[in-house]
Amino acid sequence: MFLWFARRVSRVKRRWGVISTETVDRETAVDTDESWVREYARDHVAHLLVVAAFGVYPLLYSLLVALGGGVAGAFLPRPETMTAVFYFGLFAMSFDFISGYTGYLSFGHAAFYGTGGYFVVLVANGKVPLLPADTPFMVSMVLAGVLAALLAVVIGSVSFRLSGVYFAMITLGFAQVMYVFMRDWGFLSSNPRDGVAVSNDLHPAGFEIGIPGVDALNLAIGPLRGDEIEWLFLDLGATEVSYYMVGLVVLVCYFAMQRMVHSPFGRVLVAIRENEERARAVGYNTFRYKLGAFAASAFFAGVAGALFAGVRRSVSPDNSLYFLVSGDALLASIIGGFGTLAGPLYGWLFDRSVVEFLSKTGAGGGLLPLLREYLPGSVVEAQLVGGMTFGEGIEVFLNGHAPLYLGAVFVAFVVYVPGGLLGWVRNRLGGTVAKQLPAYLAKLRR
Repeated sequence: MFLWFARRVSRVKRRWGVISTETVDRETAVDTDESWVREYARDHVAHLLVVAAFGVYPLLYSLLVALGGGVAGAFLPRPETMTAVFYFGLFAMSFDFISGYTGYLSFGHAAFYGTGGYFVVLVANGKVPLLPADTPFMVSMVLAGVLAALLAVVIGSVSFRLSGVYFAMITLGFAQVMYVFMRDWGFLSSNPRDGVAVSNDLHPAGFEIGIPGVDALNLAIGPLRGDEIEWLFLDLGATEVSYYMVGLVVLVCYFAMQRMVHSPFGRVLVAIRENEERARAVGYNTFRYKLGAFAASAFFAGVAGALFAGVRRSVSPDNSLYFLVSGDALLASIIGGFGTLAGPLYGWLFDRSVVEFLSKTGAGGGLLPLLREYLPGSVVEAQLVGGMTFGEGIEVFLNGHAPLYLGAVFVAFVVYVPGGLLGWVRNRLGGTVAKQLPAYLAKLRR
């Protein structure tokens, strides 16, 4: 109402010659730009807070571990784990981009993840025509995404002629064909079943993320071969540098997907999910929209696979192309929240945190070594049922049983939190976090 009144006043003034048309247009443009900036900043407060939290996490982790010892380390995931959460979280988000926003479950999404991983490793080993072994990692990563998108167009051209469980099964079939082919392809290595690794002779250092051709803006990733930074009060090791550089790529990819989701293209995808027949009836070519979404999701899945191979410097059929890799993305999406885009990242963070907390060895901290260290000897030796001691019970029920408990948690989420973590938060707030958080903060300031 205020904007309408202001425009009417401007028109009256312009009609009576009080102000010129150019002045009105300039003032309107300035007000529009300022309001757009304010609106954008207000709508992205949640994103800024999340990015800030992830940004300080390695430093906070080191501080808490130094102060709290094994207790803090037992409950917090290690920075190495967080790096893996980033690149696989990107893959899970790409899965949610097609499955959560169109309703078509891509059980063969691992095909694109593996394509990205294998491509960058083969380029690094000089086995891809027209691409030398010294091709910058950023270039090969983008090309890996493009190759995965092209593969998605081929697979989607056939798969999207079906729907429901038939679509899920045919995508799974394509992925399994790729899995068997890559597992037995002798061109890759002498033993392709074990995968292929980056040649240490061709690449003695880690892959670099940054701007190709500008050495000052490139940092190597990888816990063993990555760069280290010492600047002012910062002293970042290779693990922390990998965390930030991989996180930066994932952040850019997330905002690109989010922009697509909130564009008219994304609205059509939601319409297809809700009622494809109605979307087709109003004139949308749903086949093309689904194929475009499939290709876009495959691109980001390929980038995720490239990051995975870049950090690990190797890739194998079992950890990139196997159908359980797609199953992990589905698990992350259900725990985090289908159709939320960011939810799968939080879902995978929850998954990895539980696994690490209940890990068999407790490397870097976990419940099992924490109990071993802090429980008194009298408690450890206390007799339970059947002559079993408390310490033996810990070994029997905790040692190596993280997947068992994670499965129980997964069932609980499906039954009691069907919307996932982020979906539950949205329901509590009455809308998306990005939209509701500014209003909530405004109430606190009153």
